[in-house]
Amino acid sequence: MVGKFMFVLFVVTIFQFYSSPVSANPSIITGYDPMEVCIENCAQCKKMLGAWFEGQLCAESCIKYRGKMIPDCENYASISPFLNKL
Repeated sequence: MVGKFMFVLFVVTIFQFYSSPVSANPSIITGYDPMEVCIENCAQCKKMLGAWFEGQLCAESCIKYRGKMIPDCENYASISPFLNKL
C-alpha cells in the first residue's frame, strides 16, 4: 500500500513540475529582448525620418507595452502614431 502511495505521489509531483508555467523569451544566438528591438527600431526610424518621426513617443510606447508593438520603419501602419505633420 505504501508503495502505491509513493508512486502516485511521485507521478503527481512530476506532473506538477512539467505543467508549471514558464516565462521565457525565445533565444537566438545572443538572446532576444522584444523591448530592446522595439527601442532600436525607434532609433532607426528617427534616423531615417528625422523631424517627421517622434522618437521619444515611440520609445515611451515600447516601455509602456513592453515591446509588444515593434515599429517597422517601412510599414506605415506601425509608425503612424509617431509621425507628426511638422
